[in-house]
Amino acid sequence: MSLQAPRRLLELAGQSLLRDQALAISVLDELPRELFPLLFVEAFTSRRCEVLKVMVQAWPFPCLPLGSLMKTPDLEILHYVVDGIDCLLAQKVRPRRWKLQVLELRDVDENFWTIWSGARPLPCSPEAMSKRQTVEDCPRTGEKQPLKVFMDVCLKEKFMDEDLSFFSGWVQHRRGSVHLCCTKVVNYSMSILNFRNILETVYPDSIQVLEIWNVCWPCMIVEFSRYLSQMRNLRKLFISDGCRYLLSSDSQERLVAEFSSVFLRLEYLQMLYIRRVDFFRGYLDQLIRCLRSPLETLALTYGFLEEEDLKWLPWYPSLSQLKQLNLSHGALRFIRLEPLRALLEKVAATLQTLFLVDCGIGYSKLRVILPALSRCSNLTTFCFHGNDTSMDALKDLLRHTGRLSNLSLETYPAPRESLDNRGRVILELLTPLQAELMRILREVREPKRIFFGPVSCPCCGTSPIEQLEFNFCLWGRPA
Repeated sequence: MSLQAPRRLLELAGQSLLRDQALAISVLDELPRELFPLLFVEAFTSRRCEVLKVMVQAWPFPCLPLGSLMKTPDLEILHYVVDGIDCLLAQKVRPRRWKLQVLELRDVDENFWTIWSGARPLPCSPEAMSKRQTVEDCPRTGEKQPLKVFMDVCLKEKFMDEDLSFFSGWVQHRRGSVHLCCTKVVNYSMSILNFRNILETVYPDSIQVLEIWNVCWPCMIVEFSRYLSQMRNLRKLFISDGCRYLLSSDSQERLVAEFSSVFLRLEYLQMLYIRRVDFFRGYLDQLIRCLRSPLETLALTYGFLEEEDLKWLPWYPSLSQLKQLNLSHGALRFIRLEPLRALLEKVAATLQTLFLVDCGIGYSKLRVILPALSRCSNLTTFCFHGNDTSMDALKDLLRHTGRLSNLSLETYPAPRESLDNRGRVILELLTPLQAELMRILREVREPKRIFFGPVSCPCCGTSPIEQLEFNFCLWGRPA
């Protein structure tokens, strides 16, 4: 008999049991714990919703990873699952076998179903493994501990999706008995009024990643700050596109003061991204000064910086352990880079990723930071493309980055000598210049992934310019 035979027998037994829903429901109290996942999958696949409803009420595990079964929301099944939970929440004494603490609606734990079904576990990504800790992060303190519903929220329309609207309404109705937990909340375009309704529903301590795009008006910053101060476990904050409104000096100072005071409450913040936001231009020191813990990632991109902003960066303890720094698309052409050199010297032992893309850094400014750059011994990613750089400047740059043996990805601009009068690369000119640059670099070390010129992934066409968390699909060694 093959190894798959026992599992096949269990499947057949489950299918047979589900042909009589009344019988299946009646034997749940006596069903061995090990058979629950298999029977649940069979009931889910055959859409035996009444059985699913009753199984939820007798679920013998701390977590029900429903999201990895549904992949996409199924409102009919969700209604039955919620009905089953409602029946339990209405009871003063809950069933002996019921141990459910977390309803997991993210697609993070497919291994649960394969393990309990007797199949070989599927590979699990580090991100999925980290998300599997939800039960341990929310220890059970008693029979009446609130049930936690985990889902990620990505708002791309003006109004909520049906599943989010459904759970938002249910949580508001069951406030105190159910917590809607969203580790990641992203708002691309929803109005501040509708977004406020979401933030009032989500359990604020659960939010670890918050991304807000199109923060266009000062009132949005003020409104947003009130909720941000409640997110005590926030790890990553991304705000973007706040440059459509001119403020007086007094109004800007008040806005910065209110927003900065929020940072005093974010003691776990590790990643701060400010992209194309002019509200804080010239006042960056006030924000950085209020940070409670050392940042791992700082991204100030798309024209954010002024010389006054850059001047203070080396002085704050919260920036002394940076692993990732992104100053791309900033107007560094008009700013003295001695403060950046001091910051690089300060974080030389920890920095792993450095983005200086399209910053207007010419050779004279590049020479200011080269000694500090060559000391960043743990640097694995260095992106410098988009700058107007001569062949001599690139040779000097490669001699300094040549000492960085941990570099696994590096991008450089095509030398000025390979461009036409419109700034476009002439391949016939670039090829021999690139060969010479590679020869200089190989005298010191063998590069892994390196590119000269306009950068995009040859497989999917995406560019790493705007974010630090990127992966090129298939970048092999240069020929």
